[in-house]
Amino acid sequence: MVGSAIVNEANEKIGTVDDLIVTKDGTVPYAVISVGGFLGVGTKYVVVPANLLVVQNDQMTLTGASKDWLKALPEFNYAK
Repeated sequence: MVGSAIVNEANEKIGTVDDLIVTKDGTVPYAVISVGGFLGVGTKYVVVPANLLVVQNDQMTLTGASKDWLKALPEFNYAK
């Protein structure tokens, strides 16, 4: 799942699964998605509920989403 491209229902690539947030009991409530940028420069990381990602036709689909919608979400920063 990590590294998978994310498309919308129009089959437009809108991001990539960068990471999964896993709880102590093993559930995966959120996915960290990278959006925008080129070769890691200008990339923004956002978090969406993992249950919104659906595997369809061997790809991850985020129905109703667009690249602009993802870019408008609050930025996620990894703890340092």
